[in-house]
Amino acid sequence: KCSLLIFRFFSVFRCRSVGLGNKNTYVTFRKRRGIPLKANTVEELTQIIIVDKPGTLTKFLGKFAEYMHVVAGDREAIKRIAYEFVEDKAKEGVIYVEVRYSPHFLANTEVDPIPWNQKEGDVSPDEVVHLVNEGLSEGERAFNIKARSILCCMRHMPSWSMDVVKLCKKYRKEGVVAIDLAGDESLNCEAYPDHKNAYEEAVLCEIHRTVHAGEVGPASVVKEAVDVLKAERVGHGYNTLEDQDLYKRLLAQDMHFEVCPISSKLTGACDPDFTKHPVITFRKDKANYSLNTDDPLIFNSNLHLDYNTAHKYMGFTEEEFKRLNIKSAESCFLPEKEKKELLQRLYEAYGMIQSTIPFYTLVYSAVLKRMSSRR
Repeated sequence: KCSLLIFRFFSVFRCRSVGLGNKNTYVTFRKRRGIPLKANTVEELTQIIIVDKPGTLTKFLGKFAEYMHVVAGDREAIKRIAYEFVEDKAKEGVIYVEVRYSPHFLANTEVDPIPWNQKEGDVSPDEVVHLVNEGLSEGERAFNIKARSILCCMRHMPSWSMDVVKLCKKYRKEGVVAIDLAGDESLNCEAYPDHKNAYEEAVLCEIHRTVHAGEVGPASVVKEAVDVLKAERVGHGYNTLEDQDLYKRLLAQDMHFEVCPISSKLTGACDPDFTKHPVITFRKDKANYSLNTDDPLIFNSNLHLDYNTAHKYMGFTEEEFKRLNIKSAESCFLPEKEKKELLQRLYEAYGMIQSTIPFYTLVYSAVLKRMSSRR
């Protein structure tokens, strides 16, 4: 039933991933580049990288080392996986997507250390962003979908963070809309001040900010994200509920939570019983949140699966899906003009009539009407 609901109305969507594209692409480039991989077919690769049972976040993060070296440092591969990502999301009925990734994880020069045991090459983090932007842009034109990107700082690599801000600044008019901080939440900003410095620069440059926080880490990580890093959105944020004062404050501030049902189960972030998921509390409290798919390649998931899960186990209705998508659009990192256009498209798709008459015109008309009645 929920799958039918998804196809009946457009969705706004955030994908949170380091590795994109489809599995066939990784197998193809393994053969083309002659790079060792523990799989020769898509079926074998699936068995190696897919996480389908609850585990730990550490185990999940280790999966990237199984295949990322196949596309890292290859211009054609990087551009292709970005293009394929847009194609996949368009098939799911998504009209706007923000995808996040670490440009340093796809580079093989001007990055220290060079990731995935690659030999030094000639693809820098700067060129990675350019290539991803090209792939997303070509996908936009081909599939009538709007795609933007968020560049990730990594908690265990604070030396990369200022570089990430510079890339956000350089490419802000070419599809990059925000900065993110991801990774091991035990590595806080007090111990790693370079992240704080990078986010302070982002604030000065008016770069939008989101932070992975409260996924497996405590509520204090969420507090740091909001109060120290000045995050405008919180990635996951489930453990915010441990600190009710903080939670109530964020509710009052209309802070946006980026919720990922499937991944939160498989990484061990939440109780595997979906009927106990924190998003149910978010829903009951009318919080500002979105439903997203996290790392679809590893979790073998898509937006339909996350929505189906919310419908089947958490009692989500069509009206709630509409509400959360409207809130998601309101909280997206598009410029205001494009955001209004996106919202209008959703209102029309959902049959929600929004007045286009300016507020001051309505007020003036009301005043005239009242004056006339007094006469």
